[in-house]
Amino acid sequence: MKRRRARHGSVLALAAALAACGSHEFEPPDEGERVREALAEYSPAMFDSIAWTSEEDRTTLGNEVYVEKCRNCHGPLGRGQTEYAREQGLDAPSLVDADWPLAIPDSLHKVIFVGHEKGMPIFGDGTMSPREIDAVAAYILDVLRADVAGGPRR
Repeated sequence: MKRRRARHGSVLALAAALAACGSHEFEPPDEGERVREALAEYSPAMFDSIAWTSEEDRTTLGNEVYVEKCRNCHGPLGRGQTEYAREQGLDAPSLVDADWPLAIPDSLHKVIFVGHEKGMPIFGDGTMSPREIDAVAAYILDVLRADVAGGPRR
C-alpha cells in the first residue's frame, strides 16, 4: 500500500511538472546573444599568468585539444572546409592560409573563447579552460602554421 501511494505521489508530481512546462516553451538564447555574453566575460589578461613547464607540454596538450575540439571542422592539417563542416552548413576557414587574419595569439585566444555567430563554438563557456585555449592556439600557430610563418613563432 505504501509503495502504491509513493508511486501515485510521484506520478502526480510528474504530471504537475509536465503541465507547468506545457504552458511555457523553452527558447534558448540566440547565438548572437550567447556570443555577446562570452565577449563580455573575455579578457586577454586571463592568459597572462599561464606558465608551461615546457613547450613540449604545451604542444602536446594543444594537439590533444585540437584533435578533440577543432579537427572535425578545420581538418587534420588546419585547411578547413571538411566534409563534416559542409554537412553542418559551416564555413570553416583554413587556419593555414598566409593571409588568415587571426594568426596572432591575442586574436586567436579571443575567437576560441568567444566563438562567433557563423558557427564557431563558444569554448569560453567552460568547454575549454584558458590553459587549453592557450595550448590549442599555440599548436595552431606553431605547428599547423609553421610552414606559413617560416617556422615556429617564439
